Amino acid sequence: METDQINIAIVDDHTLFRSGIAALMGEFDELKVIFEAENGQHLQQIIGNYPLPQVILMDINMPGMDGYAATHWLKENYPQIRVLALSMFEDDQAVIGMIKAGAGGYVLKESKPRELLEAIIAINQKGVYINELVSGKLIRSVSGNEHPGLSKKELEFIKLCCSELTYKEIADLMFVSPRTVDNYREALFLKLNLKSRTGLVLYAIQNEIFKF
Repeated sequence: METDQINIAIVDDHTLFRSGIAALMGEFDELKVIFEAENGQHLQQIIGNYPLPQVILMDINMPGMDGYAATHWLKENYPQIRVLALSMFEDDQAVIGMIKAGAGGYVLKESKPRELLEAIIAINQKGVYINELVSGKLIRSVSGNEHPGLSKKELEFIKLCCSELTYKEIADLMFVSPRTVDNYREALFLKLNLKSRTGLVLYAIQNEIFKF
């Protein structure tokens, strides 16, 4: 049974990588590569010349206009476009910055083509993509206003994790020791089956604990 193709675009300042991803993604029947751009400024210049992509693969560190600024601009001007961040490393702060700007998830640049395809399909359908590095299983609350099993302190900790504060700074704000914050983190990882701070941020967004 034929399904509609997902229109995608790729924004990355490394020409060989960008072209390689475009060629690999173009081999999947489910996808159609609409255009490529070398940074956020280039994206702004050419986006009006093509059909709008449904998903944009966005590099984070680029000269001129980086992934943060480009994603923020997209969310203000083309909120219907899903943004999937491309990260060289699993850097929580960088990924949280991209999510704060409006990205719905991220993939590592070393991911296999099939994994990237699955990420694109998932973010196109759900608006959010959770990879295995972030979470083995993201648990959704039955109600966005209720968070069974989470204490007030744990909810406060999750909200603070959505900032750029270090764990030490979070501990100071919560008037607890760094060890107590470590305990909150490990308890939440266990309760929610998450594996990183980025996972906590995505959980907070999905369950309306925190809104950027």
